[in-house]
Amino acid sequence: MNTVIEQLKKVLEGDQVLTGEPMSRHTTFRIGGPADIFVIPKTIEDISHVCAIAKKQEIPLFVLGNGSNLLVADQGMDGIVLQIYKNFSGVSADGNELAIKAGTLLSTAAKAAQAEELTGFEFAGGIPGTFGGAVVMNAGAYGGEMVQVLKEVTVLTPEGEIKTIPAEELELGYRTSNILKNGYVVLSGTIALEKGDPEQIKAKMDEYSTARRTKQPLELPSAGSTFKRPEGYFAGKLIQDAGLRGYQVGGARVSDKHCGFVVNQDNATAADVMRLIADVQRIVKDKFNVELEPEVKRVGRF
Repeated sequence: MNTVIEQLKKVLEGDQVLTGEPMSRHTTFRIGGPADIFVIPKTIEDISHVCAIAKKQEIPLFVLGNGSNLLVADQGMDGIVLQIYKNFSGVSADGNELAIKAGTLLSTAAKAAQAEELTGFEFAGGIPGTFGGAVVMNAGAYGGEMVQVLKEVTVLTPEGEIKTIPAEELELGYRTSNILKNGYVVLSGTIALEKGDPEQIKAKMDEYSTARRTKQPLELPSAGSTFKRPEGYFAGKLIQDAGLRGYQVGGARVSDKHCGFVVNQDNATAADVMRLIADVQRIVKDKFNVELEPEVKRVGRF
């Protein structure tokens, strides 16, 4: 591992390469042990160098945004964590299209669309993730999804090639795409919107913002919706009807405000969250014969 660190420091600045960095500092759950190596790129060249070193040394590489929708193991993560976030962000407008860097927060991109009087991206304003992560997971809310607006993405391939791919080739589905399967790293993308009425755009964004504040447990750390929506059901309603509102394991708790969220109530560990998820799955299965599939991605030394 020392050889990898030395190679990284030859191509990156010293403050861009960290060792033993607690992942709890970089996830919205505020949970997670140390990453062997934590890298903060500023340019496409930085990202390319890191990916090439990881491939040559045959060590794991995990691409991180702002750490939403993620549960990191208490024992931490092997290899390199490549955080494509605030140091690699930005939005530029060209007519009805926005070009967005992968590390840009969706809230920032939605505000940029609003400033350009473009409609169709209001749904993304409250999703706590980056553009790159949203593309990978086809993120959505309030009836909108990335697949509805995404035109194309620019990625770094496992072979080190930078290529632009039309959205229709990404196999975008419910919280999925083929990006991870193909080993791509999202660098940027373009969304295509429509001109809209500024007051209506603002009203819709305000409506969604109010709904989030009143219905979601934003006051506590979480990874967003814990479970995928089962066909024909709502996960939160099933959990509530199973009598699990406020159910707690260690420091992890089913939110009292919205049962679809597991929150970090009191210094929860990843083990607490995993036990709670397993309990909820078992009880809902027993009561309603419905399988709940976690939406939160589990990574690290479990």
